[in-house]
Order: sequence, then C-alpha cells, then structure tokens
Amino acid sequence: MKSTASLQQGTRPEVHANGWGPQTTAIHAGEPNRHGIGAGVGTPISRTSTFTFSSTEEMKLWAEGKSKAYIYTRYGNPTVAVAEGKIAALEGAEAAVVTASGMAAISSALLGALKCGDEVISTAQLYGGTYRLMRDEFPDMGIKVNHVGADLGGIESLVNTKTKVLYIETPTNPTLRLVDLEKAITFAKKHNLIAIIDNTFATPVAQQPLALGFDIVVHSATKALAGHSDVIAGAAAGSQRWMERIRHMVIDLGGSADPEAAFLVARGIKTLALRVKRQEENALGVAQFLEKHPKVARVHYPGLASHPDHALAKRQMRGFGSMLAFDLKGGLEAARKFCDSVKLFLLAASLGGVESLVVLPIYTSHYNMLA
Repeated sequence: MKSTASLQQGTRPEVHANGWGPQTTAIHAGEPNRHGIGAGVGTPISRTSTFTFSSTEEMKLWAEGKSKAYIYTRYGNPTVAVAEGKIAALEGAEAAVVTASGMAAISSALLGALKCGDEVISTAQLYGGTYRLMRDEFPDMGIKVNHVGADLGGIESLVNTKTKVLYIETPTNPTLRLVDLEKAITFAKKHNLIAIIDNTFATPVAQQPLALGFDIVVHSATKALAGHSDVIAGAAAGSQRWMERIRHMVIDLGGSADPEAAFLVARGIKTLALRVKRQEENALGVAQFLEKHPKVARVHYPGLASHPDHALAKRQMRGFGSMLAFDLKGGLEAARKFCDSVKLFLLAASLGGVESLVVLPIYTSHYNMLA
C-alpha cells in the first residue's frame, strides 16, 4: 500500500503528473499524438471486434505476453484505451480499466481482491447494486461482509485474520454522509487491507483517494464522467499491478467496454471539471432553498453548515458534489406526491448528467435493501 498523505483544507493536486491542470488533463490525456499534418483532432472510434496480425510470429509474441498488440476488443481497444488514459490521469493512477458498467468495475475489483473464505468490511450505506452484490452473491462465493457506519465506529471489532478488503463510498449513496478518508486509510494500512473506494459521487474533481493511499478507485462512468445520460460504463483506477488483475477479471467475466461507449466516456470527461463546478453551484442553491422550505424536514447536502459532516467535507473535498437528498415532513406519501408533480426535473434513476433528476431511491437504486 502507498503511504498515507495528510489532508489539508480542501486540497487536491492542482497539477497532474504530466504538468497539466485538471481541465487540460481531461482534454488531452490518453489521446494519440495529434500533432502534424492531417492528424484528426477528435478521438477516433475503433469500431472493430478483432485486429489483424502480419504473421504467426506476432501472434506467438502476443500469446507469450511479449507484445502489447491489440487482438480482440474484449481484451483491449484503442478507443477504450483513450478513456482509460484520461481516467488514470485524473485520478493520479498508474493505470485504469474501463468496463461495460459501474457494477462490472465494482464486481471485478472486489472479486479480484477476494477469494472464498475472505471477509470484507464495507460501509453500510452503499449504492444498491453494490449492496445486493454483497448480500445476495457473496455468501454463495464464501465471502463474508461486515458492515460499518460512515463514521467507522466500532470498526476495529470487525477485523480479523480473514479480513482482506476495506470498501467505502464517500459521499454515501443516497444520504450523502462522509467517511473520513484519512481515518479509513490509516485503519486499512494498520491491518494490511486492500482499500477500495467508490468515487462516483465525488468525482476526481473533488477528491483523489489514491493520493491518500487507497489502492483502487471505482466509478460508475455512466454518471459524471460521461455526464450526458447516454451511455452505460464503469471504470477502475490504481496501480499497474491492480489494474492488470482487474483487467483479467473483466476479460474473464465478460465486462469489457464497447468502443462506442468508451468514446462517449472520453468525450464527456473533456468537460467534466466545468460541468461539476456548475452542478455544485446549482446543488448548493437548491439545498439552501429546500432548507428554508416549511414542508422540508431535513436536507442532506455536505455543502450546508447544518450537515453533520460539513467540516469533514471542507477538509477532504474540493467542492461538495452535485447530489443532494431531502426528507419531506409528510413522509413517503408526500415524497411520492412531490416526485409526481415536478415540472422541470425529470423523474429518472441516475445522476451526474446535464439534466436535473429526481428519484425515490426506495423504488429504484435502493429497493429491497432491508431484506
């Protein structure tokens, strides 16, 4: 594991390893050389399932692992590689793997780090797909999950010699609680655990967990990275060693990304920083409005001083994200009436796109979570 870095007020590397700022990195990282006469400016889409060799000797070198040539898009594709280069650069990672969905990235990362008989400690507040993977599938694989609150209270009592992974989300889905990254990585290092974090809600614009010592970052690239509600994709980022492991899992389990999808992810990333900044401004405005509304019982948004993790958000994030949740005084009936009455926001289950959406998680991402 990497050494733990100390957190300072709202810090994140402003200059990436290539010497560029985050927005320039988003535009240019991962792209092929575009200097010279006739070089295309746009990211090329390699619409092919398979690639040719000039000789059987080249095939032999590939089979022996001595060639990085493309052979088949399930194993790799130039367009997918562009998106991977951008995500790796933004996260400050050695490498990244783009997958067919966020769950493909999450499941491949977890299954790449765990085996039968292992245990994982995970935050209890999770995206519903991740929670159901752990609840419904892991027991049949012989993997035990121990859940902990976002405050990590009592976490020392959950660790034992079988514990191999610490998995967290921050901000959490859907109630926007924060996990103290420094506390989490200190615990993981103490017990030699593989530290995995879902960075979908925050995005690399707001936080870069790898710089603090996390081993693997996962994303639903469908959300803010692609940012236009028109593609399903996922991503993982980390060291070259871990990405090779995850890539093998993705190849074997069939979660490889389609080049068309990878193109949309790469294109979306080019405006990521600009979109996230404006979305955060809008989210704060909506949160402040709702906090004053007589029919609203509580607003969950880290950018509000009333949020229990506001000070932590200021310390470990740059900005507070585009997601918010709120409770209406009339309970579920009032929430349904509200959702059925919206005129501008769209009633749909997702986040991070250019459209403003409203949803009841109990009927979508977090249905059947208590069973």
